[in-house]
Amino acid sequence: MGSPTVAFAALLAMLCAPLTVRAQDLEPRAYAASPTGVNFLVAGFGRSAGGVVVDPALPVEDVEATVDALTIGAGTTFNLFGHTALLVGGAGYVWAAATGRVGEDAREVSRSGLADPRFKLSANLLGGRALTAAEFARAGERPTIVGVSLTVVPPLGKYDPTKLINLGSNRWSLKPEVGISRLIRRKWTLDGYAGVWLFTENAEFYPGSAVRTQERVVTLQGHVSYTFRPRLWLAVDGTWYSGGTTSIDGVEKADLQRNSRLGLTASLPMTRQQSLKITGSTGATTRIGADFHTVGVAWQLSWLR
Repeated sequence: MGSPTVAFAALLAMLCAPLTVRAQDLEPRAYAASPTGVNFLVAGFGRSAGGVVVDPALPVEDVEATVDALTIGAGTTFNLFGHTALLVGGAGYVWAAATGRVGEDAREVSRSGLADPRFKLSANLLGGRALTAAEFARAGERPTIVGVSLTVVPPLGKYDPTKLINLGSNRWSLKPEVGISRLIRRKWTLDGYAGVWLFTENAEFYPGSAVRTQERVVTLQGHVSYTFRPRLWLAVDGTWYSGGTTSIDGVEKADLQRNSRLGLTASLPMTRQQSLKITGSTGATTRIGADFHTVGVAWQLSWLR
């Protein structure tokens, strides 16, 4: 593990981790009110590019990386014990490349393949009584919503234990979260979420016999959005996350994350059933990890059952 080539290769593995862990998620209106019986399909493309802040002990400098991801997902809202619930799932194909210097030598590493999919179940508790579309239209606005969710990332992405760099993580990741949404004067929406990523061990880490563990990552999100008209809104986003120190065969690494990001999200209606979501974010502070600039666009089709 001490050679310069392996040290540089390990960086791309770190870069690909956000594709499955998503500690950098910025998701405004995740607990917004909606009727039951809504189905939707989503297809999107995103690019993250920028520098990588690494452990100063590593013999690697000037690391730059680009990660492209094509994703597709689906979801539905339903009645869960009298509360509005949302179940979504998605998967993506990823292209990742990184360059850097090991001493005087330039190195380049690239990978492509399926990333780990994600599934999320959420339920609105306070202000989230399950209503049909007709009941929802008559009920009017619900100014305060408190919800909970659980995100699950199974180890189904591309993974080869004989390779240090992989797009899949070969472990389970779980994120319980609680969120609150407050509507103010019918136009402004304030969102706040608190969650924690939990990880099982990867017992087949490179070269196939090592055990890699990771401590939990605590995440906080905040969003302020303004609605111009139904489905047309703009949000200012922020997130902070901390933790995630890794260990290999019991040896702890100097890779504690304590980072923050800022971003913008815009929702643009296209037709009665279709809309576009455009996102952009950048690292505000980065201790260890990817200081990426990220842009993305997603198309959504929705309909009532």
